[in-house]
Amino acid sequence: MAAVGVGDGGDTAGPVAAAERSEAGASGAAYPEFDKKCIFCRIGNREESVDLLHWDDQFACFRDIRPGAPHHYLVVPRKHIANCKSLKKEHISVVQKMVNIGKSVLQQNGMNDLADVRLGFHLPPFCTITHLHLHVLAPASQMGFISRMVYRVNSYWFITVDKLIENLKSLPDE
Repeated sequence: MAAVGVGDGGDTAGPVAAAERSEAGASGAAYPEFDKKCIFCRIGNREESVDLLHWDDQFACFRDIRPGAPHHYLVVPRKHIANCKSLKKEHISVVQKMVNIGKSVLQQNGMNDLADVRLGFHLPPFCTITHLHLHVLAPASQMGFISRMVYRVNSYWFITVDKLIENLKSLPDE
């Protein structure tokens, strides 16, 4: 279940400064394969007021508004990708970059015990937003009962990064 970290319309400075946000969005050019109806595409294109913890030419990271752990971030590609079931073998590097961003943001926010982290994706039809998004939750040991169910490791509705990459590696080359 994804919750969007959309603010009340006011600008949020966050680690990605408002000036940088304005400069990047000044051209008005949307990212290729941008879906203007998709909230995560709009966040990635800086069309929503969100406290971005990371933003670059390919990805954005922000806080989940319904956190399942003390640190709960979402890493999204700026390119619209529906969900983890739409990934192919060639997307392994995309997933790995998302993981690296998530871990980096955790460390920037004082979470250095990366052994106590849950990283994964909801599987369709259990995705509340149809845009690929990595859940980064830490410390996993502090997740409540409901969160442990919602983000249950390798269940019918949630898959860990390691399991997803294993599945992608087993796909035939195209």
